[in-house]
Amino acid sequence: MRSAKPVLATGAALTVLIMATTSQAQTAPDPVAPPGAETPSDEAPEPPPPEPPPPEPPAPPPTISDAIGAGKLIFESRLRFESVDQVGLANTGQALTLRTRLGWETGAWHDVKGLVEFEDVRQLGAEDYNIQVPGVAPSLNGKTLYPIINDPEVTELNRAQLTWSPSSELSITAGRQRILIDDQRFVGNVGWRQDEQTFDALRVDAARGRLKATYVYVGHVNRILGEMRDWDSDSQLLNVTWALAEPLKLQGFVYALDFENSPANSSITRGAKASGKLWLGLVQLAYNATYARQSDYRGATAPFDLDYQGGDVAGTFDIYTVRLSYESLEGNGVRGFTTPLATTHAFQGWADAWVSPAGNKSFRDGLEDLNLTLVVKPRFKFTYLFNSEFTVRYHDFDDQRTGADLGGEWDLQASAALTPKLTLLVKYADFEREKTVPLGTAAPPASRTKTWISLEYRF
Repeated sequence: MRSAKPVLATGAALTVLIMATTSQAQTAPDPVAPPGAETPSDEAPEPPPPEPPPPEPPAPPPTISDAIGAGKLIFESRLRFESVDQVGLANTGQALTLRTRLGWETGAWHDVKGLVEFEDVRQLGAEDYNIQVPGVAPSLNGKTLYPIINDPEVTELNRAQLTWSPSSELSITAGRQRILIDDQRFVGNVGWRQDEQTFDALRVDAARGRLKATYVYVGHVNRILGEMRDWDSDSQLLNVTWALAEPLKLQGFVYALDFENSPANSSITRGAKASGKLWLGLVQLAYNATYARQSDYRGATAPFDLDYQGGDVAGTFDIYTVRLSYESLEGNGVRGFTTPLATTHAFQGWADAWVSPAGNKSFRDGLEDLNLTLVVKPRFKFTYLFNSEFTVRYHDFDDQRTGADLGGEWDLQASAALTPKLTLLVKYADFEREKTVPLGTAAPPASRTKTWISLEYRF
């Protein structure tokens, strides 16, 4: 029995060893990954990114209706009282008129914009004034005992145009349009009168660097006295500008005017102009000098050659501007240098005394105008009175052909904004002619005074 115990112990030990070996084999450690192999991660793999949404379809091209709807309203109204006292006429001329313009300018469609505008002038008081082309009979309203105030009642299509602008260097406008060239000395819209001057024309504006050119063919001139006094035209206008720098800009121009029903106003004018601005300390100086020669054109009148010379220099310091100007319009004793399409109210005095038989502002003996202007723009601002401006000007007129003194004129103007869209203007002109002139000198026009008060609203 004693020999059996070792055997049993040995058997028990072997049994335990076998069981331990079996358990170790079942829980063997994970094999070691070879160098460079990826180790699997316990985290779940990231899902693939979502596909981007499909691109939105392109917007449809704008239609004509879209372009019209994207346009802007044109609305202007000017109420004006004008009074004229003229030596030689017993009655004082007075007119209270209201001008209204209403229109629409479209947005661009294939680089094309359209514009339509109507104009209406209404007389609000008694018709105590004459309506007449100066120097041309008959009167349009029969009021020959009154001074002329050329603001007749009229309702008309003022502008109707299409403008194509394919780039910043080219613009073409066709139709009834407003044309303002440079300072309007030769071509403008006569904006001072209630019935604006417009043109049935084709206009091309081109630019390349510092060079700009404007060409216009004019088929009809819609003048300030309604359709009965319009001009049928076969005229061409060319103005070329080379802006070298701010101190020097050069212009050359040719205005060939042919009016079938107004041959006296037909002419060809060729000229050149230099202008510029520069600073001298705190003072800004501005100048311009113009020379032009006007001749008969296409046999509409007797042959003639007349010269124009004009220039001015202005200095601006702070709120003050002083300008000295000189103009010489040659005359030959029969006719003077004329500017039939100009905004003539701005030249030779606001009294508009210097009128020729053809309805222009000129003098058959020629006219020299030396004038001095002071403009002040005060800084004061009130709720309903701001952006004010005061102008004082004196003109001294001489006969260009004989050198005789013809008279002088004072012009005064005050304007101010009452609201951002409403402007008040008060204006006065007093022309006093010389009572006598030397023998052989054409008689100057009659003395006269004019007063205006206006309220103008622009939408």
